Amino acid sequence: MRYAKRHRMRFASHRDIARVLERALRRAEVPVAFSAGFSPHPKISYAGAAPTGVASEAEYCELTLAEPMDPERVRERLNATMPDGIAILDVVPAATSGWADRLEASEWRIELPGVGPDDAEAAVAAFLAAEQVEVERLTKKGRRRFDVRPAVFLLDVARRAATERQETYAILRLIVRHTTPVVRPDDVVTGLRQIADLALPAPARMTRLAQGPLDEDSGTIADPLAVDAAAARPGATVVSAHAGSAAARSGSGNVSAVQGL
Repeated sequence: MRYAKRHRMRFASHRDIARVLERALRRAEVPVAFSAGFSPHPKISYAGAAPTGVASEAEYCELTLAEPMDPERVRERLNATMPDGIAILDVVPAATSGWADRLEASEWRIELPGVGPDDAEAAVAAFLAAEQVEVERLTKKGRRRFDVRPAVFLLDVARRAATERQETYAILRLIVRHTTPVVRPDDVVTGLRQIADLALPAPARMTRLAQGPLDEDSGTIADPLAVDAAAARPGATVVSAHAGSAAARSGSGNVSAVQGL
């Protein structure tokens, strides 16, 4: 399942979003399966959740259902019970495994109010020319310093988008590989400030536009659910071209939603 968090919901934490989804499933009467044991919980798994404070058009999770249900009906029911700012965009049967492994990279839109495009381009050039860009972040284990430069696949200034505004504004396009530790868009902004002394008169606003398999030749990110959607078509046989996915698998039009969404 792919969902978006927009507007004020970007300030909701991942835990808050998980609670919202669980309550929506109950209100929508979607037959989600529960784990066994002393403290049963709904079978929902997440991957690549966006940090608190940023918007996203490409968040993913997997549901396991207790009985078959049409994916489009699941999407409609959930959207009818979701609060403003959370939208269920796609639901497909999980016809293959390893969906989380397909989330190789993310594309981000970073808006910098009060920063001129020329200043942003100079900062981006300095960032890309650097062999190493170290930033410091507070983690659960305390402050950690790490190099963000190797994870950045693409960073440029969206000139056309910025010139459409009637104010000083810079918009960056960022594609970052999913590494350990995870490099977030705010880490890249911190790197721009450190390496190029880029002044930010107002907080940056960040939106994840996509996450999935990275095509380094075209510089694009593919849909991680495309393999499952194709495998669910009647009579389809799907061979994944993604190097990080499982080996070729056969799909069937009778894939049951009980396998997971």
